[in-house]
Amino acid sequence: MPPIPTTLDPDALALLEAIQRRQNDLSDFQIPRLRACTGSLATQQLWAAEVREDMEGLARQIEELDVLVDDQRTERPRKQLRLKVDALRETLQSLRKEARTAVLTSKRAIEAQSRSQREELLRSSLMWEKKEEVVDQKTTEETAVTKTTTDLTHTLQRTVALMQQELERSVLSAQLLDSSTSTLQSASRSHDAIALVLGTSKQLVTALEKTDWMDRVLLILGLVCFGLVVLFILKQRIVDRGLRIAFWWMRFIPGAKMKAGEPVSSAFASASAVTGVTTSPTIVSISASPTGMASALTVGASLRDSHDTVFPTSISDDSRQRTIAADASTTSTSYPRQDSVHVEL
Repeated sequence: MPPIPTTLDPDALALLEAIQRRQNDLSDFQIPRLRACTGSLATQQLWAAEVREDMEGLARQIEELDVLVDDQRTERPRKQLRLKVDALRETLQSLRKEARTAVLTSKRAIEAQSRSQREELLRSSLMWEKKEEVVDQKTTEETAVTKTTTDLTHTLQRTVALMQQELERSVLSAQLLDSSTSTLQSASRSHDAIALVLGTSKQLVTALEKTDWMDRVLLILGLVCFGLVVLFILKQRIVDRGLRIAFWWMRFIPGAKMKAGEPVSSAFASASAVTGVTTSPTIVSISASPTGMASALTVGASLRDSHDTVFPTSISDDSRQRTIAADASTTSTSYPRQDSVHVEL
């Protein structure tokens, strides 16, 4: 026999050694012993039963070895073990044939020995021929029965092998279905979680968009208010002050004097009528304290002097001096409260 491959599993190696021992026992000891059996028929049947039992045990071990083929780790040991199993099956078939031949040979030898004994007892050629024909017929019948039994055994073995293969396929299909079911369940759970996250994200995005629009509106309103305030401040600081500076010469116009309590518009209208120039009124608010009043009277006197110088009138110097003295005496009076006095510039 070829050497046992060293790349096989320990179980396969142990099973191969057991098969080889049983095969050697059958081919070297039991079958030759059965073939050479010339004793009684009971001994021959006992040895034939032992051979059949060993044959069945050898067939079972070969089937177990065939099952271990797919358990090998690599492809090379599988191929080697498959070839080994095929060789062992062929050897098993040859051993079965040799066993059947040995049974027939031993049976013939026993029958021949019994016939010789009977021939020696009866010494009858007729009986010898008849018995020989009967023996031949029986042998032929037994051979046919043995052949039919062997064919049936092979058919049953093939059926069992096919059933084992179908069973293994069914188990594999069940495992694949279980794994597919678990995968689908995990995918369904993941889908539900993702759908929940997407819904929550959509709600958050909607809320953030609303908040963003509100923030933009508030920012725009704040910017508008800030711009209006800045424009108002610029108007007060630049435009109005520029107008006052631009019309500073109005203080030198004699006809633009404004009386206390007179509206600014009427005063500037009278000034425009005297000078012929349309100007905007400029009002100076002076507190009614003694110092303020004195300053206001001094300014009024200077304006009147300038007015008399530029535009001479019929007012006499005595009346002017009386007016200034009355204004000066008025400044010496203490005022209980401060009122705003409009002085024309």
